[in-house]
Amino acid sequence: MSEGSRDSVVQRTRERSSHVSTRVAGLTGATLETAPSVCHRCVWWQSRGNRATHKGRWMEDIEDEWGAWGAIYHDDDGRLLGSMQFGPARSFPRAWELPAGPPSDDAVLITCAYLVEQSTRWVMQSLFLAAIGDARDRGAKALETFAYRYSEGESQYERFQVHKTIFPADFLADLGFRTLRTSGFVELARLEFGGLVPVAEGRRDKVLRVVKDAFVPAPEPVPPGV
Repeated sequence: MSEGSRDSVVQRTRERSSHVSTRVAGLTGATLETAPSVCHRCVWWQSRGNRATHKGRWMEDIEDEWGAWGAIYHDDDGRLLGSMQFGPARSFPRAWELPAGPPSDDAVLITCAYLVEQSTRWVMQSLFLAAIGDARDRGAKALETFAYRYSEGESQYERFQVHKTIFPADFLADLGFRTLRTSGFVELARLEFGGLVPVAEGRRDKVLRVVKDAFVPAPEPVPPGV
């Protein structure tokens, strides 16, 4: 992506997010009912082959070992904006069956994300930043996810709404992800934490502040005496 294109993306993000105050909560068995309904019973990532997994038992196991296994994004009015699932790569057996897999043992794996509205691409960026902050707080070495190299000119709807379990490769590259391996148009992408500048505050609420600082324009200076 060219510098001009990146500037354009950031400007659109600012215009959208400057009017919305947002809150992120951890995705757990207790908060799952507030996530998109399609996520309530889905165990695609938790299963392997034709063998289904009991979601209740899976949630108990991962929460005992890891804690929250994703994020849910609402605005201040309680309106759902989107959600994302992530956790230790070993907790998602399906990843071992996918092209370009398997993920690395030392990584936190982002498996899927659901955006409620087509116009809220900035929510996806914010969810990724929340996942980065959460994974780093837990001492993970890297974040990984599956990417797809879309053809030039593909619609935003196709890139961010149609496929919930794979993300545009150029979008991930803009966030600092690098390709580990490829299989056709599918990639396994990795974001190493070793080279990132530490976020002193950490935690989800602080990560949200970083998101807003990055995407919301600073207030215009007020002239003296006004």
